[in-house]
Amino acid sequence: MLVTVTSRSGKEAVKGDIQLSENATVKDLKASIHKRTGNLYLERQRLSLPLVSGQTRPTVLDDDKRLCDVFPEGSDHIVILKDLGPRVKYSTLFFSMYVGPLFIYPMIYFLPLYKFVGLPEKRVIYPVQTYATIYWCFYYFKRIMETFFVRKFSHATSPLSFVFRNCCYYWSFAVFIAYFVNHPYYTPVGETQRYIGFGLGIICQLANFYYHIILKNLRDPKGQGGYQIPQGFLFNYITCANYTTDIYQGLGFNIATQTVAGYSFLVVAAYIMSDWA
Repeated sequence: MLVTVTSRSGKEAVKGDIQLSENATVKDLKASIHKRTGNLYLERQRLSLPLVSGQTRPTVLDDDKRLCDVFPEGSDHIVILKDLGPRVKYSTLFFSMYVGPLFIYPMIYFLPLYKFVGLPEKRVIYPVQTYATIYWCFYYFKRIMETFFVRKFSHATSPLSFVFRNCCYYWSFAVFIAYFVNHPYYTPVGETQRYIGFGLGIICQLANFYYHIILKNLRDPKGQGGYQIPQGFLFNYITCANYTTDIYQGLGFNIATQTVAGYSFLVVAAYIMSDWA
């Protein structure tokens, strides 16, 4: 089988036709394209069929499909190649997002950084500030552990640009929140409010971990499994219980610490997760 690889404009994307066996898969074709081009590794390629009359979106080809089953009978063996750009593993993306806040927050808590902005070097450290640091670090450590040992991603890679975008979001908010929670002039909330906030947050963090286990079990070891409806506890009543508990753990943290910075992050995060849901 001879396959012609073109760009969306119709120009030849790979010089010369590619010779493949009749039982070759789309993944085999991608491997051949990588061999020809040298830089287009498999995750960077998206292959689709040319548009036919009435189509508005191209048919994207799955890696495991056989080419003989992909091409309509009697059609030319033409595929359209799109370069998705530099890619990184999703585990790399999530680790990069979470490792920053994990170290930024305690650094601001422990180090006398406020003297560099003209504030007192020594400060009174309230119990709530210590508890908030422990809570914060536990949350992001949990996130990192889930990334490597619990979560299964439906897509193998993410655009490299997402690393810079997401790190900017998480890291800047970590600085923003840690600065005000650990500020020398910070005024702590009452003891009852503190316990209610951290109590709610811890319960929601544990529930969130449980929901990630449920979601993990819906997919096979390769991260496949299609779209399935999760069942169990709040999933029986709420579509995205994992997002709900993540939002409420953030609410618990803010009830206990009560800063404009923290609530700003909560509002932005809740908006983003509601859009995902």
